[in-house]
Amino acid sequence: MSKLFKRTKILATIGPATFSAEKIEELIMAGVNGCRLNFSHGDYIERDQQIAWIREAAAKKGRSVAILQDLQGPKIRLGNIKDNRYDVHVGDELILDHAVTEHDGSNVIPIQYNLAEKVKVGEPLSMFDGKIKSTVIDIVSKTAIKIKIENEGFIMSHKGLNLPDTDFGGDIITEKDMADIEFGASRDFDYVALSFVQSADDIDKLRQILLSHGSTAQIIAKIETKKAIETDEAMEAIVEAADGIMVARGDMAVEAGAEVVPIVQRKLIAMCREHGKICIVATQMMGSMVDNPAPTRAEVSDVANAVIQGADAVMLSDETANGKYPVETVKAMKKVILYTQNHSHVSPINHEVTGEFKNYDAIAGGVTQLAEKIGADVIVCQTASGATSAAIAAQRPSLPLISVTSNARVAGQLALTYANSSFVRPYSENYGYDLAVELKNSGYLQIEEGKKDILAVIISGHKDAVGGSDTIKIVRI
Repeated sequence: MSKLFKRTKILATIGPATFSAEKIEELIMAGVNGCRLNFSHGDYIERDQQIAWIREAAAKKGRSVAILQDLQGPKIRLGNIKDNRYDVHVGDELILDHAVTEHDGSNVIPIQYNLAEKVKVGEPLSMFDGKIKSTVIDIVSKTAIKIKIENEGFIMSHKGLNLPDTDFGGDIITEKDMADIEFGASRDFDYVALSFVQSADDIDKLRQILLSHGSTAQIIAKIETKKAIETDEAMEAIVEAADGIMVARGDMAVEAGAEVVPIVQRKLIAMCREHGKICIVATQMMGSMVDNPAPTRAEVSDVANAVIQGADAVMLSDETANGKYPVETVKAMKKVILYTQNHSHVSPINHEVTGEFKNYDAIAGGVTQLAEKIGADVIVCQTASGATSAAIAAQRPSLPLISVTSNARVAGQLALTYANSSFVRPYSENYGYDLAVELKNSGYLQIEEGKKDILAVIISGHKDAVGGSDTIKIVRI
């Protein structure tokens, strides 16, 4: 069972290439554990259709599939450019004006955000995914700035801007985001991803907004700004405040330099493991499969390294949203994950889990060591809140973890957790042999070829147990 069960999860972006019930079902059958809805694109009618398809496919498979709402945040974009192209040369001076709605072919370019209120002279500004470099040389008016171009190239309509040294002063949740948050709260998403996080305060602000709408969605902080990774202390504060982290390598490379990304990725995965938080590695993991039926060797190594470093999940963006081979990409990624986990151990981290120590932290470490020392096939955790399961997953067990819960919400929020598979059923004090048999009959436990039985370590507790979990049983079926 453990050799066929992937411990690192797959999060796939739903887009035009997968906009059908059939495609979404194929993705989930191929190995997708969570679906990302990118709120930079599309409308609410499309979102409701996607949500319905995802939940129908998950129910059909009998598995929990998480839905992640990815907020656009202050993604600053150019407006409409005449003929959708404007050539630039070294030394050119452009005016970026928020008050302009249409480009007339001149050097005055419309922009969808008022940068005049935020930027300072001398700060760098890049456009078109970093292809065009420039520097702010003047604040022209209350709505316009002047920049000086530093390399040859061209810009196009709606291309994004990056300002790595600009302090947005906590103003990262836009009016659009607020409307999207309200919509998401009414649709009961499992996760909300916050873009362009700069500090832990951004996470606290979003959490209060979610609570005001009655949402208990977990917050995933997207790490992609220069400010967020200035120091290890800054990164760790964000990890502690959030429920999980997304290593958003695309914008991070543009904002802070491509050379910093591998080191930041390694640090963030380690921090998440230390604090028992989810870590998702994202952007161009199998980018060549947007147009090609097989990944490059470099992409295979990239996915394998994320697995070895202990990431909870790896994410697909354009590959499944717009690519020609979305299902094939998921299958290829799953193949890499399985081979890697079955032939390499997860890298150790230097520190034990930190933060406030709780009963389930000690229990999680004990049950994981016990299961591995006796050669168990699976760990089964009966959990109400998911906390004990998350603590076990933070130990990066080398065998599957099945979380049994009566709460479908908890099951969904554990869907991207390392090594976990959720089983929803009413709470019962009967959590020994009979529970193992029920899991076997439901297809969650399968006897491996060449073996006669299944050895399970089951952790659970009475409703009045201190810290929730208070009992460990060893069961053979």
